[in-house]
Amino acid sequence: MSKDSPFPGSWQRAMLPMLLLAELSNGHAHGYALSKSLQERGFGPLKGATLYPALAKLEAAGLVETRWQEGQGGPGRKVYELAAAGRVELAEQRASFEQLTKLVQSTGR
Repeated sequence: MSKDSPFPGSWQRAMLPMLLLAELSNGHAHGYALSKSLQERGFGPLKGATLYPALAKLEAAGLVETRWQEGQGGPGRKVYELAAAGRVELAEQRASFEQLTKLVQSTGR
């Protein structure tokens, strides 16, 4: 675990795709806004070298759609939006995570 995150790095890498899909279920966003939102909710800081490859994989898998937004007085940026397939994937991942949570909570009691 890093001093900035309450979770081990392997957990962050494993959970990042689902968390990005969950963030995008609230509406479209650019990468920096996604990173800030996750950090504010306690996920810990995300480096661009971690965030943008994860978003690119979601896009390549057809789970996220992108469009270019022209900047007003600054550079443009890519905006990400949850695709229909991403909504289905998010529901499936949430169900799996719920099962895992129940397993962890019931083990060793």
